Amino acid sequence: MAGVDEAGRGPWAGPVVAAAVVLKPETDWTGLNDSKKMSPAARDRFYDVIRSEALFHAVAFASAETIDAQNILKASLGAMAEAVGKLGAAPSLILVDGNQSIPQLPARLQKTVVGGDGLSASIAAASVLAKVTRDRWMADAHRQYPAYGFDRHKGYGTPDHAEALRRHGPCAIHRKSFAPVRATLAPQFPLPPACSPN
Repeated sequence: MAGVDEAGRGPWAGPVVAAAVVLKPETDWTGLNDSKKMSPAARDRFYDVIRSEALFHAVAFASAETIDAQNILKASLGAMAEAVGKLGAAPSLILVDGNQSIPQLPARLQKTVVGGDGLSASIAAASVLAKVTRDRWMADAHRQYPAYGFDRHKGYGTPDHAEALRRHGPCAIHRKSFAPVRATLAPQFPLPPACSPN
């Protein structure tokens, strides 16, 4: 049985990251929860444990460009399908967080679970892998684009992020199809080149 979840549907910048995890049933996963309800330290700790103790795990990315081309839902579901495909084993059941099944995978193998990252250990594990992977990706992006504060808000729509967008315009990892980013684009340049890192 594989748990599948994603991180990063809402941010204005960066990829959406999906993860799929098959846990060892005999392992004690006490303390594992929805990644949004865990402290950063707890997420980091479980990230390492999941990667070492899970039977199988995989992550997949959908870039800002893919999100702009497809829309965020299709990009998220596509990343989920890719993560399942990278597991190294074919699960007999796929637990998908939320209420949307993954179109690219057989419907008979899927069960959607609303709030699944707080109900299923395997979905919670996928939630942690996706969240930590994405947060670290955004921290790396901050080094390339320090003007935006990606290390703090991870691309989400904070007042600081909105102000940076107003002052600098979008950079290469911004989602140009998202309304707050699109509003900063000059009409004559609907898809501008990457902004200067400085």
